[in-house]
Amino acid sequence: MVNNIARRQANKWNQINYRTEVRNSVVERVDKMTAVMKKAEELVNKAMKGNDASHDAWHVWRVRDLALSLAREEGLSSNSDSMEIVELAALLHDIGDYKYIRDPSEAKIVENFLDEEGIEETKKMKILKIINGMGFKDELAGAALCESLPEFGVVQDADRLDAIGAIGIARCFTFGGSRDRVLHDPEIKPRTELTREQYIKKEEQTTINHFHEKLLKLKKLMKTEAGRRRAEKRHKFMQEFLQEFYQEWDGSA
Repeated sequence: MVNNIARRQANKWNQINYRTEVRNSVVERVDKMTAVMKKAEELVNKAMKGNDASHDAWHVWRVRDLALSLAREEGLSSNSDSMEIVELAALLHDIGDYKYIRDPSEAKIVENFLDEEGIEETKKMKILKIINGMGFKDELAGAALCESLPEFGVVQDADRLDAIGAIGIARCFTFGGSRDRVLHDPEIKPRTELTREQYIKKEEQTTINHFHEKLLKLKKLMKTEAGRRRAEKRHKFMQEFLQEFYQEWDGSA
């Protein structure tokens, strides 16, 4: 009898100790990831400080918030690893962007950061895959990731949602102004069926043509149901804006 009581008591304490260890492990992991996210935010502020307002830190914060929101709608929130991958990929997605890169070493900033913060290899590779495959230029080349990486879809959709609608219009004209692009020229027609090389080539184009060459195509390229739902409203807003723009341009409005 005494031995049975002692065994039950020992089992009880073992269970308590196990639960305590698990709880402490979870708390430790959460604290670590919170610190990593804070450092990632600091890196964003530092790396994107010289960018124009179309690709500044505010763009990153919006994409992060959108990506996390889409991830919850897509059912990824039950997996903490997935949510961490989504948040880190969203935060780091524009660091080393070819449009703003000032030094070849900047292309390695994200990978170096993930290594320094001790992000496990599997998670690191997923984050890098998302970042390297989410651009419109990569979609045109057929290099975008498919359904094997669900985190990819929500991050890419978030970035594309920030490129359309009211915010997208503002960003488009900001970027065009930073590159001294002509606002609109009816004689310069939008390029169609762009290859990856044509898209990244810095040839003369107008800001309005960017709507036709890229922005109006993004709705159909959304990867998630949640992204497609949100894209509908933003796409319609751009169409209405362009209709008004052309009417004002030719003096009919």
